[in-house]
Amino acid sequence: MEIRRWHWAVPVAALALLASGCVGTPGAEPEPTATPSTSGARSSVARVCARPAAGPDKAPEGAVTVDPSVIGDLAAKTRGNPPGTTFWLRPGKHRLDPDRYSQVVPKKGNRYLGAPGAVLDGRKKNQYAFGGAAPSVTISHLTVQRFVAPHDEGVVNHDSADGWTIEHTTVQHNSGAGLMAGARQRVRASCLRANGQYGMNAYKDGRPLKDLVIEGNEIVGNNTGDWERRRKGCGCTGGIKFWAVDGADIRGNWVHDNRGAGLWADTNNNDFRIEDNVLEANDGAALMYETSYNAVIRGNTIRRNNWVEGRRYAERGDNFPFATLYLSESGGEPRVDARTDRIEIYRNLLENNWSAITLWENADRFCNSPANTSSGDCTLLVEKTDRCKKPGITSAPLRSDCRWKTKRVDIHDNRFVLDKSVVKCTTKCDRMAVLANYGTYPDWSPYKGEGVAEAITHKQHNRWHDNVYRGPWKFVAHDPSRVLDFGHWQGDPYQQDAGSTLSAGGGD
Repeated sequence: MEIRRWHWAVPVAALALLASGCVGTPGAEPEPTATPSTSGARSSVARVCARPAAGPDKAPEGAVTVDPSVIGDLAAKTRGNPPGTTFWLRPGKHRLDPDRYSQVVPKKGNRYLGAPGAVLDGRKKNQYAFGGAAPSVTISHLTVQRFVAPHDEGVVNHDSADGWTIEHTTVQHNSGAGLMAGARQRVRASCLRANGQYGMNAYKDGRPLKDLVIEGNEIVGNNTGDWERRRKGCGCTGGIKFWAVDGADIRGNWVHDNRGAGLWADTNNNDFRIEDNVLEANDGAALMYETSYNAVIRGNTIRRNNWVEGRRYAERGDNFPFATLYLSESGGEPRVDARTDRIEIYRNLLENNWSAITLWENADRFCNSPANTSSGDCTLLVEKTDRCKKPGITSAPLRSDCRWKTKRVDIHDNRFVLDKSVVKCTTKCDRMAVLANYGTYPDWSPYKGEGVAEAITHKQHNRWHDNVYRGPWKFVAHDPSRVLDFGHWQGDPYQQDAGSTLSAGGGD
């Protein structure tokens, strides 16, 4: 987690919706629509919470029927049947035994299928709904609610087993994370709503989590516990948090009204495709990609994000360009295997957010530095953290490879629209940026001075071009004090946004 950046604010929009009972219900939000076809953005979104798909009203042939009137029936029948069994949960509220650790422990290949109105309710007593290490489990057409997983733990797939499929499922009003993730997990057409910490926490202890698909879901109102206020700088909140995920397709989701960030990839993630999503009205950034590698971000509609967080910092007098799409020490790296060797951001609409895109690199943050808050983690180019020290770090290859770098970022064919009367701001909400700080720490650092700022601005192949701007945009380069107009941004020495146009009047 980047120490320069992360202090989440009090959730205005999401809490108001939750308190009114309007999150995910018909009429709570205007039906989202995307942009003209020239933007490449999505024309509609997954309105899953308001319109959940109904499960079968009769048990499939060969399925074991689960009775909601019998407490613990689901867990008991799971224990008593072989792997690969299908369980059909009758309509009604299903309960586990009252012990806090009572949970369903599936066997390999089990399927859990809910009838219309089937709910698995933890009653604020049970910590976990589904756990264990069995692979290839399917959960569909079921509501899972009111479980009390501890901080940084999850309710469904608590132990991050591999190959699970969660589809047409509502996971809501739980503590901790609604879902955990294992390798080859598929989450489709589901509602992840109003969970205490995350809608989903994609993390697998001890090794990278490979091949994750998140498609057609609604992710709304998460982090009701306001964890950044309770644990300052924890970097532990958002709609979905990703840690060391290698290969993720995140497409066609509606991510909105979350307290903090909508999507946050933090530390050694790689090979992400984030496309055709609608990311809107999140209190913080729509997307943060931090100390990670190689991504395609395309065809997304990104609007009305970062109003709470951005405004809070502006009112404190902070001049840092807090952005809606925030890349921190993240870039393209050909030596890390992926479907791309850069970070490419294109054909997106960013409309009426608090600022737009910031490319940032903390000169004091590198492998083995006390300023690296991703404790104990090193870059994917250096196997052992303790190699990144003097004298080795002062020369090639470690001088380069011990740093996560914001490099090879290609930003093109996007549309940036800003109307300050909509955002209700006067300053600091209108910026695009590429910058770093002056290196000072620790005393043995080989990155002191302006070298990192010079590199990210001029030498690491970070490029804007062929974009369309509508509104009073400003541009920040090198460090927060260098605020440029469009002409200086396009001219020497920055030479950014070749082929781009700006109409300062705003609107669309």
